[in-house]
Amino acid sequence: MNGFPLHPGKHALPAVPDPAEHAAYVRTTDPDADLSTFDGVVLLYQGRILGHALRTYRTRPRPGWVRGGLHLVEGQGRRFALCGGFGLGAPAAGLVVEQLAALGTQRIITVGTAASLQRDLRPGSLVVARSALRDEGLSHHYLPPGRTASPSPALTQYLAEALAPYDLPVTRGPIWTTDAPYRETTAEVTRYGAEGILAADMEAAAVFAVGHCRTVAVSTVLAIADSLVDRRPRQHSPDTEHALHTALAAAAQALHTSTASPPPLGEH
Repeated sequence: MNGFPLHPGKHALPAVPDPAEHAAYVRTTDPDADLSTFDGVVLLYQGRILGHALRTYRTRPRPGWVRGGLHLVEGQGRRFALCGGFGLGAPAAGLVVEQLAALGTQRIITVGTAASLQRDLRPGSLVVARSALRDEGLSHHYLPPGRTASPSPALTQYLAEALAPYDLPVTRGPIWTTDAPYRETTAEVTRYGAEGILAADMEAAAVFAVGHCRTVAVSTVLAIADSLVDRRPRQHSPDTEHALHTALAAAAQALHTSTASPPPLGEH
């Protein structure tokens, strides 16, 4: 039986395409395409939270810099970018993290939604990921074989501290990343829930893996939108929307705070 990836040890092999090629291509039409002087980037998976962000912050769009939409925020002592509209799932998120890294991004915080695996995590709760089960494909092309991928401890701590002043339940712990949201089974939900896995998403393990490979600090915060443990399909919830808005504000703050005390060399 073949393992995965099909070519063993490929995570340690050089790739033919280089993300630097993307940056060079962008700069043929926009020589100013550079994110190295910005605090970082907030990745937004849901279109509605991107819309909220564009209404909240004064932004400058930078079409063509990355897949999807990139918007620069400059003012009130802040310099960060918003990125959204690139699609859902590990491949889409991994690709845009690669492109952002090639343009000089040093820190990325992702903001999205997740399905709860714990009965006490209700819509509107926030989860800050400490690790992610690698039940998707992309991370296995970037990291040695293993069960989990982890975010930047330092940036995750800044994110947790930025969330602390808000009156919302925030839980830190492991999550489960899967490529197949319509194939989440009772056996898996029961097993992972018993292990203390908090929630399921589609991207975190992948963005952690790419961040580790490209020496970019990455962290993730998720708003609970529905439940797998006592199945409640997703519905429009003001609590979830409020949690997403809070997560966005805290992510911007965490990026700003982290620039004053960057993580030690090699700690991503």
